[in-house]
Amino acid sequence: MSTYRFISDQERPRERLISHGPEVLTTPELLAIVLRTGTNGCDAVNFGARLLNDFGGLRNLLAADIALLQKVKGLGNAKTCQLLAIHELAKRSLEEELQSRSALDHPHKVKAYCSSKLAHLKVEHCMAIYLDIRYRLIYSEEISQGTLSQASIYPRELVKSSLKHHAAAVIIAHNHPSGIPEPSMADISLTRHIQKALQLVDIKLLDHLIVAADKAVSLAEKGHL
Repeated sequence: MSTYRFISDQERPRERLISHGPEVLTTPELLAIVLRTGTNGCDAVNFGARLLNDFGGLRNLLAADIALLQKVKGLGNAKTCQLLAIHELAKRSLEEELQSRSALDHPHKVKAYCSSKLAHLKVEHCMAIYLDIRYRLIYSEEISQGTLSQASIYPRELVKSSLKHHAAAVIIAHNHPSGIPEPSMADISLTRHIQKALQLVDIKLLDHLIVAADKAVSLAEKGHL
């Protein structure tokens, strides 16, 4: 886990961004621009660094829910809303890309999208991504929620939802809260069961992604589809 350093308030993130571009700024500096102000005795950059350290990184910070963020001294409703808005905008940006481009041509975008939805969750969730005949995103939704060790997916319900959304293909994804992304035998067996169920209505299962921490593993790439 990265530890974000605290820096002098002599540095001005906005001026550096305008002069050199956002890529030269550290993550705490970028957060400072969003948050605008810090707290008593702590400027915006150092406040951003503290948030990143306390939450264990940017992904966990942006994925935190409203209730958790509102407990943090110094955030308040305005800063909480700003952080939540950033996370939602990032997800919608990925959705737009998947709506306009073939998922087959941009598998890294699909993985990033599923990670943004699932990586931070503490219990297993499974989502389905419905695609048109050109493999562009039509709609995505959560289809099950399980325990720490198992998520129950009902192939019949997935088939019904796929037909409802006029999908030509489907990608499913679920998270492993353990942090280990490798598929289990149960994951592989379920994937093949779902694949056969969708084939009966001429819908293709393109992939099954397993999301864990900062990684997404494709069962298709591993030869299980």
